[in-house]
Amino acid sequence: MPKLILCRHGQSEWNAKNLFTGWEDVNLSEQGVKEAITAGEKIKEHQLNIDIAYTSLLTRALDTTHYILTKSEQQWIPVNKSWRLNERHYGALQGLNKDDARQEFGEEQVHIWRRSYDVKPPAESEEQRDAYLQDRRYNHLDKRMMPYSESLKDTLERVIPIWTDHISQHLLDGDTVLVSAHGNSIRALIKYLENVSDEDIVGYELKTGAPLIYELTDDLEVKEKYYL
Repeated sequence: MPKLILCRHGQSEWNAKNLFTGWEDVNLSEQGVKEAITAGEKIKEHQLNIDIAYTSLLTRALDTTHYILTKSEQQWIPVNKSWRLNERHYGALQGLNKDDARQEFGEEQVHIWRRSYDVKPPAESEEQRDAYLQDRRYNHLDKRMMPYSESLKDTLERVIPIWTDHISQHLLDGDTVLVSAHGNSIRALIKYLENVSDEDIVGYELKTGAPLIYELTDDLEVKEKYYL
């Protein structure tokens, strides 16, 4: 039966500092490296043979993917990288300490930005957006595709094409697929895969560096899921 392995990247340096990260490119923390290594070791221990991997264009996810595949002795498999699996874009909040944001905007407003399904944070500046558009990772994108900020709903809408056009096709062929990405891009996949309600998905928590296994039927219905 097809298997889908979802893994949120290990703790990042900005996770450890309680900063809004989004599309900002930061490294794994020392703890995050250990989490990613452990994830790979668990995949090896459970003898999960991965056929293909998908990840984002952000270093913390790329490095997590590297550690998982290296420690599970599967570093030779194909790895597809896509901006569609990037973390949710937090707009003008990116780089702010979450406690400082609560002081500036109020606890309730920050909670709405973080935990509502369809409310976007404040937009980033044109200067910040232009910096992304000049980055080699993104300069192939139609400028209209580059977000100023995103809600979880927006994140789902950009993630679903890579699911329907690529990931699901490998699963339908019976492959085992690893998706090593971010809290919100993975949350978007889970919402789609499990048909989770708008209200429930915003409270769905994902552990960092912990492989979540989905055993699927031949038509990609969820048969069983569990953390390693």
